[in-house]
Parts: sequence; structure tokens; C-alpha cells
Amino acid sequence: MANLKEIRNRITSVSSTMQITSAMKMVSAAKLKKAQDAITAMRPYAEKLTELLQNLSATLEGEVGGAFTAQREVKKVLIVAITSNRGLCGAFNTNVIKQAKAVADTYAGKQVDIFAIGKKGNDVLRKTNNVIEVNNVIFDQLTFENASDIAQQLMDKFVAGDYDKIEIVYNEFKNAATQIVRTQQFLPLAPIVGGEVVASDYIFEPSKEEIVLTLIPKSLKTQLYKSIRDSFAAEHGARMTAMHKATDNATELRDQLKLTYNKARQAAITNEILEIVGGAEALKS
Repeated sequence: MANLKEIRNRITSVSSTMQITSAMKMVSAAKLKKAQDAITAMRPYAEKLTELLQNLSATLEGEVGGAFTAQREVKKVLIVAITSNRGLCGAFNTNVIKQAKAVADTYAGKQVDIFAIGKKGNDVLRKTNNVIEVNNVIFDQLTFENASDIAQQLMDKFVAGDYDKIEIVYNEFKNAATQIVRTQQFLPLAPIVGGEVVASDYIFEPSKEEIVLTLIPKSLKTQLYKSIRDSFAAEHGARMTAMHKATDNATELRDQLKLTYNKARQAAITNEILEIVGGAEALKS
């Protein structure tokens, strides 16, 4: 039977861990509400902007996207991997890292670089891939302006010919318990298929072409901001779920240890009683 002091120490240790995981769960739940509200409010705007761009582009002839629609032979690829700065969020970071490596493997024989947004992705990917840049501070102040700066860097690299293709790998937020790993082409802009695009009766000023050329950079910045926002909300959802499970496991382990402790204590008391009774009988005889 395990030593009573050892069991008491284990109960104290598990109880402390349970308090920590429970606190982390509540913190993530509070942050998740704010992050979820932000991405929910942003999605209609991002979708409407994309729809507007599609409607405009479908009515124009030829390539109107300028440098951002240039289709070049893919020799150099940049993968933007969006992870978190902290762990304890289940398979959140692992899934993105695995997907980023899988995407990189599809371009075997070509130059593939990584732009890591988030510390955890950089820590792992730098061991097997070429990480050219890391941004860990975006999550400290997640604003459209800060995300726009990163998007502008990516756009400049593509226009300058540093890369022929840029893809984003991130976790899309669905709900607190579900995150979906997405791989999205950032540049060049994928050809917009006309087909079922509904023609809208717009009055254009100054012209369709100029409006499209203005909308494309705005749309790209919004796309990256939405991806980072999605990842941020998904991170807190994943951490809240992971900490909830950890708290439940710690509670179950603590209860088992308490049961073991009570059994051991009862056995020790019984042995002491038997020893006393045995000693008394020996004295009588």
C-alpha cells in the first residue's frame, strides 16, 4: 500500500493543477467571447467585399488585377503558417504545422519558404523548413492596421517576383470545440469564374477598372486579417476545450487518489487496532 504522505502530496499536486487548468479555462472562455464576436461581425463584410469584387471582375474583359493576378511558373513558394504564441491548446498548433509541412511537400524540388505568424509554429517549422520571417507580436494588438502591414509585405514580395505563389495555412473557427484547418491561396488571385455571378445595377465612378484595382489590395488585406482573426478565435476555443478536459481528468484523478488514501488510512488504523488487541491478549496470557 502506498505511503500515506506520498498520497497526500499527490492529492495536493493534482488539486493545484486542477485549479490552474480551471482558471485557464475561464480566462480562455472570456477571451473567446470577444474573439468570436469580432470574427462573426467581420465575416459578412469580408464576404460582401469578395462578392462585389467578383461581380465587378466578371463584367470586365482581360486581366484587370494588374500584378496581383499574374500567373507565373511556380518556382518559389511562400507558406504563411498561422499558429499561436502559447501552447496548452490541444492539437491546435500541431494541425497547422502538419498541414504546412504537407503543403510544402507538394512543391518538392521548388524553393519553399515559411512566414511564421505565431511563436509555436516558428519553434517547430524552423527545424525542418526555411523560415524567412517571424511575427509574434500581432496577437498583442490584433488590429486591421497591423494585419495590413503583414499583408503589404506579402504583396510586395509577390509583385517584386520574390515568390510566384503565396498560400495561407490556418485554423478556421467554427465553434469552441471545432477548428478546421484551411489552406488558402493568397496570391496570385485565383481566376474568378463568371458563371452564376449575379449582375448588379451599379453606377461606377470613376470606372470599373479603377474600382477593381482599388478593391484588390483592400480585399487581400481583409483576407489576411480574417485568417488571423479566425485563428485567434479558434485558439481560445481550442484552449478552453483542452483546459476543460484537463480539469475533468484532474478531478477524476483527485477523487481516485482520495479513495486510495482513505483505503490506506483505514488499513493502517485496522493494523494498529490489531496490534493493540494482540498486545493486550499477550499481556493477559
